[in-house]
Amino acid sequence: MVLLKSFKGGAHVKYYKGTHGNATVTMPVPAKAVIPMLQHIGAVCTPLVKKGDMVKVGQKIGDSEAFVSSPAHSSVSGVVTDIKQYLCPGGMEVMSVEIETDGLQELWEGIRPPDRLDKSAMVKVIRESGIVGLGGAGFPTHVKLSPPPEKSIDILIINGAECEPYITSDYREMLENTDDILEGIDIVKNIVGARKAYIAIESNKPAALRLFQGKAGSCGEFGIVGLKTRYPQGAEKQLIYAATKRKVPAGGLPSDIGVVVQNINTVSFIAKYMRTGMPLISRRITVDGSAVKSPGNVEALIGTQLKDVFDFCGGFTEKPAKVIMGGPMMGVAQFSLDAPVLKQSNAILALNAGDAILPEESVCIRCGRCVTACPMNLMPLYINAGVMMRDFDSAKKYNANDCMECGCCSYVCPAKRHLVQSMKVAKTEFAKKERKPVMIDDRVN
Repeated sequence: MVLLKSFKGGAHVKYYKGTHGNATVTMPVPAKAVIPMLQHIGAVCTPLVKKGDMVKVGQKIGDSEAFVSSPAHSSVSGVVTDIKQYLCPGGMEVMSVEIETDGLQELWEGIRPPDRLDKSAMVKVIRESGIVGLGGAGFPTHVKLSPPPEKSIDILIINGAECEPYITSDYREMLENTDDILEGIDIVKNIVGARKAYIAIESNKPAALRLFQGKAGSCGEFGIVGLKTRYPQGAEKQLIYAATKRKVPAGGLPSDIGVVVQNINTVSFIAKYMRTGMPLISRRITVDGSAVKSPGNVEALIGTQLKDVFDFCGGFTEKPAKVIMGGPMMGVAQFSLDAPVLKQSNAILALNAGDAILPEESVCIRCGRCVTACPMNLMPLYINAGVMMRDFDSAKKYNANDCMECGCCSYVCPAKRHLVQSMKVAKTEFAKKERKPVMIDDRVN
């Protein structure tokens, strides 16, 4: 029996995990792939190819000298037909490489398993794989594995919470590639020098809990943390507190309290990469929603357009009123089905008109439910009031920058106030004033 742990705040959301029993199905190679040079938090990559070049699977086609960045690789073989600014799923125009595929999927000649060297060399090797956090944020993994020398890491937490509604990509990884996860944990644990590793799994995944409990009993190299099913249990700070009772300080990082957190798919990929040398070129995506004909879990090559993914799942039962990349709580509504699958894509949802309705706001009744639900202990009603009055000093006073945009406040609000939108507006105004890019430093898994 696993003692279930949790955190303060949050909300009980409807999970709709209807695809949990759908084994992963691999998509065919698309006719065209669009690979953006920014699929991560950090610096944009510079294209390493030009129009007319022939490329092969696994070939590096973009990179940056910046530390906080991650190289891009071709997921297909074919010819580069264009390099241009492309409006990507996050709403930004990003330089992207467009490739017309030849269907041959020829491997780049440089694909080979990397040598397992010392810790610093291993971090460089992992960077070359192009891996970023696969839980949704897209933070370059090699950066997380390079804490400052003065930060002593003693705990590694593997995030298997997957608390967003609909998404079952991590769950399928736990069931389908258990040994890769365990191997990846061992690699990452040695790199960061952690003495203990924990796999944290929500209680609505009993098969995964039982599976890893059995593995833990046989090898003893990690512990299992059972989590209460409560959103946003997979958010980094909430996960750390639930698993260890340690609190990340405001403005701080997990490494400040001796913790590194990695997504379950991320560590699994690292094991595969060390064994094969194949960089990150594909993603398992949960395809679901009330407008999807045949929901399921699909392995799609990065750069595959959303329309191809939906077509593979039988198309639509009716015209979707909203398409979301990610989950319904923190995902991003899409402007076009031409948008490509990215490294950090873990789900695409197509919702019918009934599910896509945005409720009309009414007057705040100051009930305080948003305050109770906020996992960051903020006061969303006061931030919202400040933004509505264009009083951004007030919004800053109430620490709007600490919001991780999980949506709990909007979800529980009886007046249906658009509280998350107010947080986004506030942070955008702060960034304009400080001339800094807007970044979300935490992402629910």
